[in-house]
Amino acid sequence: MNELYDRKISCLVCHQPYTTKKIRSRFLRPIKHDSDFCSYYQSEDLNPLLYYVSVCPHCGFSVTEDFSAYFPPQTFEAIQQHICQLWSGHNYSGKRTFQEAVSTYKLGIYSATLKQEKHIVLAGLYMRLAWLYRTYKVPEQEKRFMRLALQEYMASYSNDDFLGTHMSEVRILYLIGELHRRLGETKQAILYFSKVIAKKKETIETGIIAMAHERWQEIRSGENSSHQHGDERLK
Repeated sequence: MNELYDRKISCLVCHQPYTTKKIRSRFLRPIKHDSDFCSYYQSEDLNPLLYYVSVCPHCGFSVTEDFSAYFPPQTFEAIQQHICQLWSGHNYSGKRTFQEAVSTYKLGIYSATLKQEKHIVLAGLYMRLAWLYRTYKVPEQEKRFMRLALQEYMASYSNDDFLGTHMSEVRILYLIGELHRRLGETKQAILYFSKVIAKKKETIETGIIAMAHERWQEIRSGENSSHQHGDERLK
């Protein structure tokens, strides 16, 4: 059986039907996870990150399953002007390379921005693109898109636009803390991990609470270690 299958989609902009590849669930077996939920697979070709964004070959409008069907005023016209009228007709409906996948994320981010999608939707795009760069060992771009993901997660939390999605308050607070930590901003990381830990009696997501506590302890241990090294150098 082929690992990939064709999923049928109707474009939200031009309403034309098209197909996009997805990986059959039986082949999605992660071998490990990072502390920000990035998953790794036995074969890089079977990483679902490669197929997260669907690109309409007819008009170029690109979506994820998190996009809403609603178009705020003037956004439909902006998409037609800035994407559809300039579309070259490239087809991303087959098996994708890493570079093709990167291109689909950038199209998805541009489409989401013009459509004025929720911050949580843009955060998901930026975060997954950062994971993709991490998987293929491109650290400068990974850091760039983690920073953009952090900005969108913080905006989403401030505006409560994550409510009603798969993202819980505890999880978004944890991700904000973890992104701060990975970007070397330990004070902000501790602040957000503390917010997560403070909600331990309000949530059933005990795993997230435990992860926040682990990260908090790691930062504290690192700080104590660096202080000790500093004291030794002064002797």
